Order: sequence, then C-alpha cells, then structure tokens
Amino acid sequence: MKAFVHEYGNLVVKDIADPQAGDGEVVVALQAAGLNHRDLFIASRREEGVPALVIGSDGAGVIESVGSNVPQLSVGDEVIVNPSLRWNKNSVAPPKEFDILGMPDNGTFAEKIVLSAEQLEKKPAHVTWDEAGVLTLSALTGYRAMFTKGELKAGETVFIPGAGSGVATYLIQFAKNIGARVIVTSRSEAKRQAAEKLGADHVLDTASDWLEALKDETVDLVIDSVGRATFNRSLEVLKKGGRIVVFGSSTEDTVDLNLRDFFYGQYQLFGSTMGSREELYEMLQFMETHEIHPVVDRAFGLEDAKEAMDYLDKGKQFGKVAIRISNKG
Repeated sequence: MKAFVHEYGNLVVKDIADPQAGDGEVVVALQAAGLNHRDLFIASRREEGVPALVIGSDGAGVIESVGSNVPQLSVGDEVIVNPSLRWNKNSVAPPKEFDILGMPDNGTFAEKIVLSAEQLEKKPAHVTWDEAGVLTLSALTGYRAMFTKGELKAGETVFIPGAGSGVATYLIQFAKNIGARVIVTSRSEAKRQAAEKLGADHVLDTASDWLEALKDETVDLVIDSVGRATFNRSLEVLKKGGRIVVFGSSTEDTVDLNLRDFFYGQYQLFGSTMGSREELYEMLQFMETHEIHPVVDRAFGLEDAKEAMDYLDKGKQFGKVAIRISNKG
C-alpha cells in the first residue's frame, strides 16, 4: 500500500506492507485523513536515522478486515479514527499510558491502518468523507476545552483568539449551538468574514485594541491556543473571576504572568489536551443532534501530502486541511 512517511529525515510517499489485523484489531481502508499542526513537528522530533513512520492522527474509512474478539464491528462498517489512544473514561488529566496516534504509532496518511477496535467509532451519517477524515482530533480537543474544562453555558460569552484554526471553527459552532455569545480574532480580513459567516457574534482584528473594542462586553471564558502572543492580552479582557483554558501554544510556550494581578483578579486557569473516549461519544452525539459539519478549507491527494503540509504551515487556511485517499470526497 502507499503511505506518507517520515523516514531517515525525509517525508516521502512510498509503498509499505499492508497491515494485518491481530486479536482485538481491525484493518481500515482509509478514505480521507486530516492534517494537524502536530504533523508539522514530527520530523523535528524524530532522529534522522530511524526507519519509516506513517504520520497523521485523523482519519476515516471502511473496515476491510476484522481480527478475533471484535464483536462490535464488521467488514464494511464506515468508521472514524479516535487518535486519543488508551484514554477511555473522562478524568481530570489523561492516564499515564495516553498517547496520540501518529507518533510513535503508525498514523493515518496511508491507504490502510490497523488499530485496536476501541479506537474506532461509527462515522456520523451527516458528514462527507473529507469532513469525517478531519473530524476527531480538533473537535475532541475543542469539546473538552469548552465544556469539560471551560464549562461554557448558554448566555455566557467566550473569547477565542485565532479564528482560522481547525479547533476554532468547531468552538464557534459548539458555542452557538448552546446559546453562547462568541467573540473571535484574526489578522486576516477573509478569516474574520468566514468566522462571522460561521456564526461568530463579534470579530476583531488581532492588531486592534481589544480592551477598547470589548469595553461593553463581559467575557466569561477565554479559550487560547496561541500562547505568548495572546495570553496576557486575553487575560486583560476576561472578567474578574473568569475562566481561561489553554490547549496549545502556536507561538512561544513561555509567558510572563503577573501573579499579583492574577490572584487579585481571582482568575481560573485550566490546561487541556485532546479528550477521552467518553467525551468523544458525547461530542459525536452533540454534532449529530445539531448537524455540525467540520469546516474543510482544502483537500489534497495522498501523493500531494507534502504540499498539504506546506500549505498548513503557511497558516492561510480557515478550518481543516484534508488528505483525500480515495476519490469519494
């Protein structure tokens, strides 16, 4: 089968052996996969002399073969991949054995993948293959950040810096479907317009004066994944006693924090990453109930996976970038 791999310091499409299903495992013929920012960093996190690793965390496809002791799934079932490995029950933090698919395990940028049956869920009927392929990692990350950690409720206001990210496009839709108010920022006029079309109530230029623009708003929750460039600016617009959830740091990891301002403001700070299988069930039910569709900016063929990574790295996308492994779309 063909796969997009990191091998000996290079990212290439090559032929590798077809996977075989063992006990409790399933082979999925993938129809589509989704790029995430973690895919951009894998090459720099692996030694140059190590053998091939199939990258990619998100994916969806059709079950091709089933190993022993898998009563819940059958050949022909349409499924999505849960890349949150070995985290079943909702808990305050992931268990020690938790990992994310795509490193060190082989990932989804391939024609087929073998996985534990526990890492597969039925594909939501209302989404296309491209949408299913990009769904899980970003949507699950956003769902946990917004509801498990952030506890957003109807009538509250959430502030989301960086409107164009895949997670942000889910956050906007999640919040609007529970009756919350959504404020987002972006440096791009096109992305601000797209966010407004998706449902955002108030869109700001990232370079604008947030305090002035939001002087008549009450921000109950901030969900930040940008890091150093936005953290303290976000904290300034958060109401006293408000919550801030951080699930990423696309700029620098380290921030300067005035502790006296923080504890006098009685702010609540939460870290979050991915989510459990239990939360994935809840999220999929929520998306099906409200017919929420992933936002797919662009789809590339498997043979163009390197071009897709370059496109994501430039940050011009609004929503998710898909890898189309079949022609079903």
